[in-house]
Amino acid sequence: MTELTMDRPLMPAVKKGLALRCPNCGEGKILHSYLKVHDECSVCHEEFHHHRADDGPAYVTILIVGHVMIFALTMMWEFWRPSALTMALTISAIALVTALAMLPRVKGMIVAYQWAKRMHGFDIR
Repeated sequence: MTELTMDRPLMPAVKKGLALRCPNCGEGKILHSYLKVHDECSVCHEEFHHHRADDGPAYVTILIVGHVMIFALTMMWEFWRPSALTMALTISAIALVTALAMLPRVKGMIVAYQWAKRMHGFDIR
């Protein structure tokens, strides 16, 4: 396999994506608003416009938050036994805040993963 077709280092790219930074240089921001991806990095000019992180971040976020909330719901019921309304409002509020906090980071991670694996146009210039 030649240097041109090898994958880029995956874990450093994913960590930079989770930090909402460019997977190439780690300096520029990957998002310019809540979920809008920059067309290119402002520092190294790596292009991001070919990313295909459409519904994937939402699905991954729901998967993670759902599992965490079911665990929290079970622990809350087992040790605290609140009323149904208290439990529903508490779990809903925590799930909403957690999902909104995770969603941009998961999107950054997925864009960085696509960049590292040279998917969807993240090929050699």
